[in-house]
Amino acid sequence: MGIDAVRAEVTDEVAERRREQRGWYFYDWACSVYSTSVLTVFLGPYLTSVAKSAADADGFVHPLGIPVRAGAFFPYAVSLSVIVAVLAMPLVGAAADRTGRKKPLLAAAAYLGAAATTGMFFLDGERYLLGGALLVVANAAQSVAMMLYNSYLPQIAPPEERDAVSSRGWALGYAAGALVLVANLVLYLAHDSFGVSESTAVRICLASAGLWWGAFAIIPLRRLRDRRSPAREAVLPGRRQLAATLRDMRRHPLTLAFLLAYLLYNDGIQTVISQASVYGSEELGLEQSTLIVAVLLVQVLAVAGALALGRLAHRYGAKRTILGSLVAWTLTLGAGYFLPAGEPLWFFVLAAGIGLVLGGSQALSRSLFSHLVPPGKEAEYFSAYELSDRGMSWLGPLLFGLTYQLTGSYRDAIISLVVFFVLGFMLLARVPVRRAIRDAGNPVPDRI
Repeated sequence: MGIDAVRAEVTDEVAERRREQRGWYFYDWACSVYSTSVLTVFLGPYLTSVAKSAADADGFVHPLGIPVRAGAFFPYAVSLSVIVAVLAMPLVGAAADRTGRKKPLLAAAAYLGAAATTGMFFLDGERYLLGGALLVVANAAQSVAMMLYNSYLPQIAPPEERDAVSSRGWALGYAAGALVLVANLVLYLAHDSFGVSESTAVRICLASAGLWWGAFAIIPLRRLRDRRSPAREAVLPGRRQLAATLRDMRRHPLTLAFLLAYLLYNDGIQTVISQASVYGSEELGLEQSTLIVAVLLVQVLAVAGALALGRLAHRYGAKRTILGSLVAWTLTLGAGYFLPAGEPLWFFVLAAGIGLVLGGSQALSRSLFSHLVPPGKEAEYFSAYELSDRGMSWLGPLLFGLTYQLTGSYRDAIISLVVFFVLGFMLLARVPVRRAIRDAGNPVPDRI
């Protein structure tokens, strides 16, 4: 083969890789709207109101004959969705790796979640059971789809490109979340001007997230390619597959050490995100409109933060940049402890600090983990990564709640979360990532 032919082949490979990467970005663009508009803003309060309208005189609903306080129905449904995802992800991940048929599984999970979210338009009156069922399906399907989506990263990006590719994906997702949330809030706040009731406006917002998810998922599904795996082992049933995955991970203790560090600091991140509005409303006395603007500010600045930290990782390495972001998280929480009550400006400053480190710390964690995954086991190992993300994010809220119960202070509760970032920093700092990458059988980048 001549030099020109070799150059042409390399050029074609690079062009195909870039095409796949651009398609991959768009799954973040497609599904992040669900996380922002549905889970973070609209579904919790609305499903709770539907459950309360169906409650008996004592304030209880009775799904499957079990008495449940109406106000607790939404968090219970979220917990059930996590259990379903925990059981499904290792099974689906192993099937994807064994068969090499990752794209059909991604399509099935994505469109199941999008369909369930779109079906939330019919959540009205006293249909709390419908809402709970749709939430369980949508949330579990999103977890499975994200696991499959993340597992493409080591296949579509060489080691030196992964930090930048992962950061662009996160940035595009936050941009979509902000864009659709603005449109949804316009409809919700001005629903009378559009000639619809408040509940109808909420149902339109919920369904629009599902339609957006399904429409833009077409782009990655058209551009991503299946890659046949040489492995042909049988996929084991549910719990046995999870146990087999964990046994295999024990052969890579440094990968497990990273996952433990990630579990801790990511639990802190998720708890800050979920409890910041409680802190703002209950401790600082801020209005709902202020909290909504703060959510938008986080979304917008997370785009810039993800891209900026991606550039820092290119210069200083992903591990150092993540460690720096954990220091920034700690300082941000420390500043949050001293925020004056009734001062929206300072709460916006806190939201800006969260936004700037949020996207980057998540994106770089994903790309760093991709280096620690043995070849041919991408989906299986990313199922464990998603389990760390979705299935274990209860320690932070538990500590937050216990601290408030013992002290009666949300300021003490918010500062207690520093422990997750400090311990996560200490554990990550001790992981020799270059050796971990070599042990996983992957090439070591020049800067990591």
